[in-house]
Amino acid sequence: MPASPSTARAINDRLALRLLQQQGPLTAGQLKQLTGLSRPTVADLVERLTTSGLIAVVGESGEQRRGPNARLYGIVADRAHLAALDVRTESVSVIVADLLGRELAAESVPIRGDTGTGPALEQAVGLVERVVKEAGAERLHTVGIGAPGLIDPVTGELRDSTGLPEWHRRLVAALRERLPRARVTVENETNLAALAEQRYGAARGRDTFVLLWLGHGTGAAVVLDGTLRRGASGGTGEIGFLPVPGTGGLPSATDCADGFHSLAGAAAVTELAERYGMSAEGGGPEGAGAEPVAAELVRAAVRATAGATVSTAASRFLDALADRIALGVASVVAVLDPGCVVLGGEIGQAGGEVLAGRVVERAARMSPLRTEVRAGTLGGRAVLRGALVTARDRAQDDLFTPPEG
Repeated sequence: MPASPSTARAINDRLALRLLQQQGPLTAGQLKQLTGLSRPTVADLVERLTTSGLIAVVGESGEQRRGPNARLYGIVADRAHLAALDVRTESVSVIVADLLGRELAAESVPIRGDTGTGPALEQAVGLVERVVKEAGAERLHTVGIGAPGLIDPVTGELRDSTGLPEWHRRLVAALRERLPRARVTVENETNLAALAEQRYGAARGRDTFVLLWLGHGTGAAVVLDGTLRRGASGGTGEIGFLPVPGTGGLPSATDCADGFHSLAGAAAVTELAERYGMSAEGGGPEGAGAEPVAAELVRAAVRATAGATVSTAASRFLDALADRIALGVASVVAVLDPGCVVLGGEIGQAGGEVLAGRVVERAARMSPLRTEVRAGTLGGRAVLRGALVTARDRAQDDLFTPPEG
């Protein structure tokens, strides 16, 4: 059954908008060539999108032709603004961007572990309001939040999670109250990191892969056939609870101690490095938590194995760390056969191809399934990038459906 005229117009408009998003400003002639639509159809959609305020003339093509140069049309970037949050156990980071994803303002604040729920919420929400104001974002359309813990697949809300502060679970409601015109969504931080690595980083071109998050905690995000999988209860990828050899015990339903987390979380990586005589100069960045310190230790070890005089201690530390990470990788591969595992987070990025190469060798000994292991390229910033990706996609899905007419 052929599409109705209104449906056909909506399809054509969305196609043109996606091209403008991906390639930047285009002339009507270029839109005609790229879409395969007729000249009158393109003229109609350009007029329709201009009238709706979604696109505007942003310049001229500069092509040599008779008469005036062709007009260049581009998406109106300030038609909507977006905010992305990375919510950690003791900090919040915020980016505000325009509809094209261009960063306008950013800031982070630490939130002490002993801060009460009310004051912590005020710090977090106040940070968002401050960054939105600094960016001059008068039309905040969507707020995307990345947070640790489980997301209820039915309600889309952050569930109660042992070990996480109460203000995490209340943050979405607080933002909705203070920013009533904005759409506020939350997603597990590891899932967002995977989406960012797929869009911009180590997983580009992959529609099936697993991201193994190596940071303050451990986690995994599963993308199969282009779809992010969350599981029946939203818990796909809770690999920190995976029972593995070498921990001396088993995890419990409420505590991932003695699970994979106890081998590959930031505190465990730091302890392992110290066992091999490695230390972070100055103890890591000032005021840093466990994740940046562990990442710096891994980075220092990689440097120490790259020079003319290779440090035996650094090499042995990386070997031992690879042994641990390979347990998680081999377990994921045995169940999912993803063909590609990305080592994400600050520790995965710090290890680079040196650590990834060691891991793939060890995983290959434990599994007959061939799997590529790649180092993540976005590090800890992947969560913010992923939150911005989801906020941008959702805003564009809403705005890029022009009204019928």
